Amino acid sequence: MGKGVWQVAGACSFALLGGGVAGAQVFRAGIDLVSLGVTVVDRKGALVANLAPEDFAVYEDGERQAIEYFTRGDAGVPLHVGLLFDTSGSMEEDIALSRTAAVGFLKALPDAEDITLVEFDTEVRVSRFSPRDFARLVERIRGRTPHGFTALYDALGTYLAGASEVDGRKVLVLYTDGGDTRSAMSWSDTLTLLKASDVTIYAVGFLRHHTPASALAQRRRLEEMAAATGGRALFPRSARDLDEVYGDVLAELRAQYTLGYLSANERTDGRWRAVELRLTRADLKGARVRSRPGYFARFLEPAP
Repeated sequence: MGKGVWQVAGACSFALLGGGVAGAQVFRAGIDLVSLGVTVVDRKGALVANLAPEDFAVYEDGERQAIEYFTRGDAGVPLHVGLLFDTSGSMEEDIALSRTAAVGFLKALPDAEDITLVEFDTEVRVSRFSPRDFARLVERIRGRTPHGFTALYDALGTYLAGASEVDGRKVLVLYTDGGDTRSAMSWSDTLTLLKASDVTIYAVGFLRHHTPASALAQRRRLEEMAAATGGRALFPRSARDLDEVYGDVLAELRAQYTLGYLSANERTDGRWRAVELRLTRADLKGARVRSRPGYFARFLEPAP
């Protein structure tokens, strides 16, 4: 696949609609097959990678659903990888560490259909690369000088808009030192977009140069982003931590399950549907399941 580059100024194709009870919001974006990326860890924190469909029970708004689709790891499912790379001025002291982390992750990455690089500072720039373009991708990551403000939320919205148009496993790794200082999108709208997506986010936060209070606030924000998608937030403090960081992400990608079901609720009202996954095996008591906590149903305008 060739490389295409375009610039975006805070735009996103998802549209929030007012309406419903108590001012609830609904989404135009929707899906038929509800697809979930699922990670399971035992009570000691070790990944559990040998489960079968019958080991899971899926509930939507409290009603059990029939699992229609199930795979382990990358078996038969195309992998689309995104890198959200902060090049704002606040990253000046951490840009070398961030570049090293991103390149190290890419070198160890299993085969991906494509890699989307989203660089953001005052502006958002998107480039898509095929595996053949690896050298140019690395050059691009290493080439930009940090400057400007931080349009983090706009960058997330831009990536999610593009990711909604492809099928398969979608994983986004975010490299940033935290706070947004520029975006047209609000935090509330960004969090809603994250919940509406089927992308798993791993946020790599570089917070060593923040004050303790600022570091705590940014840590919580990155953790909330990741949790909304079933991912994780990781916080390396030095180059020595990087092998462990991208090792953790790659291990999870290999052990992740992809699970899909067709909702028994056929209403096209755009409402939020809460999803809960439970493990059915008695020997997995104490294990934790990590996945996105729900999705927005498809929305169709009522017939006149």
